[in-house]
Amino acid sequence: MTRVRSHARMAAACAAALLTACTAGAAWAQAGVQSLPRDVPPIPAPTADAFPGVIRHEVDATDLDRRIVWVKQTIPVPAAGPMTLLYPKFLPGNHAPTGPIQLVGGLTVTGNGRRIEWLRDTLDPYAFHVDVPAGVREIEVAFQWLTQPDNATWRVVMTPDVSNLQFEKAILYPAGYRHSGVMVQTTVKLPDGWNYGTALDTRSFEDGVAVFEPIDLEMLADSPMFAGRHHRVEDLDPGGRSPVRLHIVGDTAQAIAITDEQLAGFRGMVRQADLLFGSRHYDRYDFLLANSNQLGGIGLEHHRSSENAVPADFFQNWTAYHGARTLLPHEYVHSWNGKFRRPADQITPNLNTPVQNTLLWVYEGQTEYWGEVLATRAGLVTPEETIANLAGLAAFYDAQAGRGWRPLQDTTNHNLLGYRTTNPWGSWMRGTGDYYRESLLIWLDVDTKIRELTGDRRSLDDFAKGFFGIQDGVWEATPYTFNGLVSALNDVAPHDWAAFLRQRLDAAGPEAEAPLDGLARAGWRLVWSEAPTEVESYVNGSGDGDFQYSLGFNLSGARITGVQWGGPAWEAGIGAGWTLVSVNGQPGNAANLAAAVTASKGNSQPIGVVIRNGQRERTVQFDYHDGLRYPRLERIPGTRDRLTEILAPRTN
Repeated sequence: MTRVRSHARMAAACAAALLTACTAGAAWAQAGVQSLPRDVPPIPAPTADAFPGVIRHEVDATDLDRRIVWVKQTIPVPAAGPMTLLYPKFLPGNHAPTGPIQLVGGLTVTGNGRRIEWLRDTLDPYAFHVDVPAGVREIEVAFQWLTQPDNATWRVVMTPDVSNLQFEKAILYPAGYRHSGVMVQTTVKLPDGWNYGTALDTRSFEDGVAVFEPIDLEMLADSPMFAGRHHRVEDLDPGGRSPVRLHIVGDTAQAIAITDEQLAGFRGMVRQADLLFGSRHYDRYDFLLANSNQLGGIGLEHHRSSENAVPADFFQNWTAYHGARTLLPHEYVHSWNGKFRRPADQITPNLNTPVQNTLLWVYEGQTEYWGEVLATRAGLVTPEETIANLAGLAAFYDAQAGRGWRPLQDTTNHNLLGYRTTNPWGSWMRGTGDYYRESLLIWLDVDTKIRELTGDRRSLDDFAKGFFGIQDGVWEATPYTFNGLVSALNDVAPHDWAAFLRQRLDAAGPEAEAPLDGLARAGWRLVWSEAPTEVESYVNGSGDGDFQYSLGFNLSGARITGVQWGGPAWEAGIGAGWTLVSVNGQPGNAANLAAAVTASKGNSQPIGVVIRNGQRERTVQFDYHDGLRYPRLERIPGTRDRLTEILAPRTN
C-alpha cells in the first residue's frame, strides 16, 4: 500500500483515479489523520550527506538485578521542525527485521530542558517523529532497553557475571542519512570490577566508565561488547601485522581458564586464515567469547570482531563440544565473506532499509565450508571429527523430504518469513540451517570439481585468495553478485559454473537429490553402520535416542521428536507430542527400543510400541527390519583422497 501522509496528498492521488474510489479513500485517510494529534510526516530517505555533528551516546549497563540497559543520547539538531529518529530494524548478521523494538521503554525527548512529544509512525513502528522547536540546537533522548530474564523469547544478554552489549539495540539515530555518515561517541558504564572486550577504540577506562573514540554508526552497530566480572585477553597473533585478540568472559574464574594447547589451536586458525586469503580487511580483530551457562547462546559475525557463546565448561570438556570448536573459525571467515566481500543485496544505506538474502548460500554456506576446513587445518578439530560431521550432513540431506517441494535457493528467504522460527516438521519445511549446511556440501562439490578439472593443480583455495583476498587492508564493503562469482570461478577453472550451481540451488521435486557428488569426487561415500564410533556419537549426536534413519524419529527421554516426513513413524501417523510408553511389552526407553530394532533385523517380527499423547494411547506395529542405521563415510577404493588433502594444514 502506498504511504499516505496527509489529506492533501490523498486528494492529489484522487485526481488521477476513479472519483468514487478516491472519495472513499480520502475519507479513510482523513479519518486516520484526525485520530492522531498531528499529521504523520514522511520518513526521510537516506542521502549521501553526512550528519552534522557527533551524537553523544551514554549507556549504563550496571542494572544487573533488573537486567535493564539505560540509554541517554544527545543528538545535534540540523534545523528546527520535523525530525525522525529510527530504532535499528535490520541488524547486522541477522538477515531479517529483528531489532527488538518491543523491548524499548520509557522513551522521552527534551530540548532546552523542555519535553518534546514524539509520535510513532503508524506504518513503520521503528520510526519516531518529533517537531523540534525553534532555538533548540540539540535534543536529549532517553530510554531503556528492557532485556529479558530468560531465553524463552529473547536471548539473555545480562547476567550477574557476564553482559553482551549490542549497541544497535541501544540507540536511536536520525533518518535521512547513511549510517556510515552518522558519527557517534559512546560511553559505557560497567559494574564495579568488570572488564570488557570490543573492537571499539578506547579513549579512557576509569572507575568502570569506558569512553570510546567516535566512530560511524555502521561500525558501532558492528562492534559489540562482551563484559564480565571474570575476563582475560589472549594475543592470537604475537608480533603479527595487526592485533588479533581473544577476549574471554565467563560465569566463574575457572570458566575462562584456557590451556596452552587450546590457545595454540586458535592461533593456528589465524595463521591458516592468512595463508588461505592472503589479506586482512581490518586494523584489529577481537574475538568475544563468553563461557557461560547463563548468557544466551550466540554466534554472530562482525567486520572486526565476533560474538560467541559456549558452555561454561567449554575449556574443561573440550572434546564434547565439537560444534563450539568450529564456531570461532566460521565467524572469523565472515570478516572476508559477508563483511568485506558482501552480497550486493546485503549492502544497504542504513539499518532500516530492507536486506535481501539471495546469496546467503555463499555468505553463510561458503563460510560454513571454510569454517570447517580452517578448524581442521588449525587443529581445533581432528580430520576424523570433520569426516564424521560430513557423514552426518550427507545422511541428513540424502534423507530430507523437503527437497521434494522446496529448493535450497528458497531457504535463503527463511529468516524473512520468521526469524529462526521452529516447526515440528523440519525435514519437510527446510529452513535456515540448509543454506549453511547443504551449501557446505555444494562448496565441497565445487572444490573437488576444480581439482578434477585442473588435474589437482588448483582448488577452491585459489578462488578464496582471488575473490576474498583482494585489496589487502581495505575495509569498505565490496559487493559481489552471482555473475561475479561465476566469473571468478571461471578464472580459476573454466567450466559452466552458472549451470553447475543453479542445478544444485534450484533442484526440487521427486527426482531432486542431495549434492553428494563432491564427496564421491573427494574419494569418499556414505555408508551405514549399526553402531556409531565414539567420535560419530558426540559429533552427530548418534547413539542413544537416535532412530532417525531406522524408525524415522529421535527419542529425548521418552518423548518422540524430529519425526522424519515420509519415514516409518510418519507412515504410522506419529507426529509431535507423543511419548513412548512401552516397546514389545518392556518400558519405553531408548535402550529397549534399540534392542527391539536390532532383534527385528532380517526377520518378519514387527516392533510393537505403545505411545501416548495426553490421555490418548495407541499401539503401533513397525514393520521395519533393516536394523539400526548410523551414517559413516568410507573411502572409495582406488580413488584419490582429495578430502584429506583439503583438510591438511597449509604451510605456505
